[in-house]
Amino acid sequence: MSLQLPPMLIYAGRRLLHGVPVILMIMVGTFLLLKLAPGDTVDALVGDMGGADAKFIERLRMEYGLDQPVWVQLWRYMAKLAQFDFGWSFVYEQPVSEVLLDRLGTTLLLMATSLSFAFTIGCVLGAIAARRAYSLTDNVISVLGLVFYATPSFFLSLVMIVVFSVKLGLLPVGGIQTIAAFYTGWDHVLDVARHLIMPTSALALIYLALYMRLMRTSVIEVAELDYVRTARAKGAGEARLMIHHITRNALLPVITLLGLQFSAVLGGSVVVETIFSLPGLGQLAYQSVVQRDMNTLMGIIFLCSIVVIVVNFLTDLLYARLDSRIELT
Repeated sequence: MSLQLPPMLIYAGRRLLHGVPVILMIMVGTFLLLKLAPGDTVDALVGDMGGADAKFIERLRMEYGLDQPVWVQLWRYMAKLAQFDFGWSFVYEQPVSEVLLDRLGTTLLLMATSLSFAFTIGCVLGAIAARRAYSLTDNVISVLGLVFYATPSFFLSLVMIVVFSVKLGLLPVGGIQTIAAFYTGWDHVLDVARHLIMPTSALALIYLALYMRLMRTSVIEVAELDYVRTARAKGAGEARLMIHHITRNALLPVITLLGLQFSAVLGGSVVVETIFSLPGLGQLAYQSVVQRDMNTLMGIIFLCSIVVIVVNFLTDLLYARLDSRIELT
């Protein structure tokens, strides 16, 4: 008797397999682009040392394998990557995997809080605006959304620092925790939360406006469908219509956007983490580009690719769960 796998498991396995060639193309393309850029790790090291003679520079290139053709360097790097060996960070003097793990938690925490805030508040405001379409409430929410969307995250970050840190003294300027305080337990959690208020807000408000506008449009569209009119004709109240009939289908395009926007949020975290001095992958990526730490930069790109693909995979599963029309075979 053959073993019949659940349709959801087959669907999940197929979606995961699709991610393998995507990661390969990203890593190969990124490696080649970095090789086309001027300078390399040896140039950065020699610059930090204040200069060196030609023989020493040539010996360094041989030691790091940079004297080989590009395709040889690519093959060696991909062979190590297949074993999850990200190489050595010449700037931090430790394995790249350790450097990434030290920074990953901060970035994931920032992204999780930002996306959760943007998605939840955006959907709620969008639903409120849709139920009061073309009223004063709708106009106020729409104008606020437009203002948030039009304001760059770096400008919003600087304004928040000036107002809430410099002028009012309510929130810390930067960092992820008060190091000298040595907080533990709930005090540590509250301290981290205070440090994340401004970075989360600066990163989330732009995407909040997107979710709000999309949710408003989706709710207005779904509210005019035949099954909603039928439920209303049978005497269903507005609250029940909104919760049980409209919201589930109205959320489908918003959830799709959530998965697609994850990579954009990851890119936006570079600016926010740099401004607020958060020890995350975004700030590390900026420093790696400046210092030409290619192994670390490639490791960041690989890790971010994995995170984005996993999030899109989970989004596909959630979408399939909400929309029964999707075939899982």
